[in-house]
Amino acid sequence: MIRQRKSKLDDAAIMRLIDSQLVPLSHMSESEINKIRKEIPLRMNRGMTFVVSSNPDNEAVAFIHFLMHGELLYVDMMAVATKEQRKRYGQTLLLKAENFAASRGCKRSKVMVDEGNTKGLRFYQKNGYSTIRYIMLSRCYELEKTL
Repeated sequence: MIRQRKSKLDDAAIMRLIDSQLVPLSHMSESEINKIRKEIPLRMNRGMTFVVSSNPDNEAVAFIHFLMHGELLYVDMMAVATKEQRKRYGQTLLLKAENFAASRGCKRSKVMVDEGNTKGLRFYQKNGYSTIRYIMLSRCYELEKTL
């Protein structure tokens, strides 16, 4: 089931997903990662987070966090637990976020994908995103899609 994030129930699971699925793909230093890790609770309180869980009282096995700025949906983070991959959870979460944002006036969606994350690049491309540019400073690709 997909539901909105429940902080007390989901935040520890989301941090584990970030640490296991996103951090290994990052090109940041350990100190930069630790700084960002401390900012994640604040980040999670901005924007919206949907999670996948087996029932309303179970913690998240996948999540998407996004922000909306005017007509722009910005996908901030998304991760699916290794054992739960290949079940279309990522695709379902992305579609849910896109539909939610479109219903609130968003016309475009953007996401940044780390340089070495070939699975992530393929995922977003399969879901209609096009690479706009490569950003050397952050070693990531910027992708965009019209909603």
